[in-house]
Amino acid sequence: MQARKNFNDFFKSAFTVDNVIFGFDEGKLKILLIRRNEPPFEDFWALPGYFVQPKEDLEAAAARVLREMTGMENVYLEQLHTFGSPGRHNLGRVITVAYYSLVKIADFRPRAAGLAQDITWHTVDDLEQLAFDHEEIVAVALDKLKKSIRTRPVGFELLPPAFTLTELQHLYEAIWETELEKRNFRKKILSMGLLEDLNRTQEGVAHRPAKLYRFDEAIYRKLEESGFNFEMKESKSK
Repeated sequence: MQARKNFNDFFKSAFTVDNVIFGFDEGKLKILLIRRNEPPFEDFWALPGYFVQPKEDLEAAAARVLREMTGMENVYLEQLHTFGSPGRHNLGRVITVAYYSLVKIADFRPRAAGLAQDITWHTVDDLEQLAFDHEEIVAVALDKLKKSIRTRPVGFELLPPAFTLTELQHLYEAIWETELEKRNFRKKILSMGLLEDLNRTQEGVAHRPAKLYRFDEAIYRKLEESGFNFEMKESKSK
């Protein structure tokens, strides 16, 4: 005879949400991290994340946690992946649902609050040890971003309203961690009709001013929905 299940055993897990917030600045892909002020992993850098309240929706929890720890609001968060290894948290079985977003760094002024004693943008390719399994979460988010930009445009959320073709190329290079052939990249990106020439150039630069462009938002959103093939020829690995 099969033993009666103790269903109480299935209700001994906790849920958290973690936010992977990508930004782009000075030619580098960056991620927003907090320095924790409570154990476990006190003083470690970590993703902005915390426990989901008993009657709280997951997406609402992700937005709340981000707001309470960083002061950032109205950030579009896309669900990334669920991480549930039994030993991932020191206090017991904790399952986390990770969200990620792409933002313009200049549009936000994050401030540390709540669990965060400090907050800053970190270059993705130069991260120190993170709390819990947050290095794995970042790796999964970065892998998804690398794959997604082959079929969806990237830049509207990360670049300033006016930018140069070089800045756009550097964004793709930072995400893919490789160098792209300049002529091939420009030919490919301009053929999409995605960019609008602003008929002006950079100001206050030491080098020869480059032409400025902006995204045609209508075409950008259409390509987001329909997708495209943006396979590029690489020059050499960084």
